[in-house]
Amino acid sequence: MTWIVFDYGGVLSLPQPDSDAEAMARAVGAEPEEFKRGYWEHRLEFDRASLTPHTYWAAVLGRPATQSEVARLVAMDVASWAYPNQGTIALLGDLIEAGTDVALLSNAPVCVGDGLDELPWIAAIGHRFYSGRMGLVKPDREIYDALAQGLGADPAEIVFIDDRPENVEGAERAGMTGLRFTDAAALRTALESVPRARL
Repeated sequence: MTWIVFDYGGVLSLPQPDSDAEAMARAVGAEPEEFKRGYWEHRLEFDRASLTPHTYWAAVLGRPATQSEVARLVAMDVASWAYPNQGTIALLGDLIEAGTDVALLSNAPVCVGDGLDELPWIAAIGHRFYSGRMGLVKPDREIYDALAQGLGADPAEIVFIDDRPENVEGAERAGMTGLRFTDAAALRTALESVPRARL
């Protein structure tokens, strides 16, 4: 059995638009560049569930965040990651239709994972693993081991796709086949050479 495991952001979805990040900053009266710096500086700990939504957004803003601000920022954050990469979504659909086993592994906090689960192209993936629910993050070895265990698969049976080189390398260190995502056409070509990855 071969599992094809997709990252989410930058693979199944388009990267977060700068305009959306700037809109989040304006919604809470923050300076956009400082907001974006804080957004990424604390993001991995939010992905790991070491920070709650309130503590994360307070760290981003450099001040306490109100409940209504947090709710608004969470909703806008989810929406900013909800632009599908149509080429990859089409490829995902072809894999599912052909009976290939597919899964999702994403660095995403619990609140974002909950929002992504509502998207129709994500709901079609039966096995979804989010870092916030696992308390683990890519590229740490433990998250790949937990993925293999959750799928009941040997790491050698897993092909992992991510746009970040360090995450691909982490999967390879765990014994998986890693594919660096650049675009859907190149990924389709690469998968055609993977044994038992039906397209």
